[in-house]
Amino acid sequence: MQQTKFWIKDIKSQPTTVDMLTVYSYEMNVYLIKLSVGDSTGWVYEGNSPKRFTSSQQIRDVFEGLNILASQMLHESPYDEMIGNPASVQSTSMLPFSMRQPY
Repeated sequence: MQQTKFWIKDIKSQPTTVDMLTVYSYEMNVYLIKLSVGDSTGWVYEGNSPKRFTSSQQIRDVFEGLNILASQMLHESPYDEMIGNPASVQSTSMLPFSMRQPY
């Protein structure tokens, strides 16, 4: 699969079918988005850096109107490391993520 950068302004201005939208959840209110479109996959950018989202609803609002075939959330939890335990084998959880409006 080819790695690419998806600029938010281009995604919104062109009809795009997204095969998979993956929300990467960091901390409590930092979300980054990785898209799979055809043979390409990559992060969503705004300017020179990945676009940071601050809520799940902001993600739904920004991508509203796009043809998104599937979506999911990948939550990485540093909990074990935060309390001094070795890193957990299951430190990453894959969760369903609904793009339906209104949420």
